[in-house]
Amino acid sequence: MSVKKETNSPKTEGAHGEGETRRDFLYLTAAAFGAVGAGSVAWPLIDQMNPAADTLALSSTEVDLSPIVEGQAITVMWRGKPVFIRHRTEKEIEEARAVDITALRDKQTDEDRVQEGHEKWLVMVGICTHLGCVPAGQKDTDVKGEYDGWFCPCHGSHYDNSGRIRKGPAPKNLEVPEYTFLSDTLIKIG
Repeated sequence: MSVKKETNSPKTEGAHGEGETRRDFLYLTAAAFGAVGAGSVAWPLIDQMNPAADTLALSSTEVDLSPIVEGQAITVMWRGKPVFIRHRTEKEIEEARAVDITALRDKQTDEDRVQEGHEKWLVMVGICTHLGCVPAGQKDTDVKGEYDGWFCPCHGSHYDNSGRIRKGPAPKNLEVPEYTFLSDTLIKIG
């Protein structure tokens, strides 16, 4: 005598529900373990692409402005680039603000290039926007150019005393980096 099993009995159908089987559970469990495994392998690969601690340390720099007298300029290094910081005189500020911006190639007012309340401090990346030379004009003995600012000797770009391009092949003004005043005499660049 052979016993025949019925495959569609009401008892069997109710026990498994609609489409839920042991196989479905195993597929979902295996997929979840696979996703966790892939994440644990991918995380170190992605994390190693973050900048190193020594690189992050160079991403910002603090500069003490107290030793810089009015009319003096200094150069500091930030991210491997020279940054020009100038303590401007009232005369320089007035000259920079008197410029008609419609005559400028890269139209920026002096107010756009300095922080409100700290107009006497001009902070710029000292790299010519033409081909990356370092313009002269930081020292009193340097050639200042036709606009009493900076002059790039490589190709003859002239910047005014607010770092705006006035003459020559450079397409843009000297870049103003992101900086904040931590106090009246201390800034953080970057």
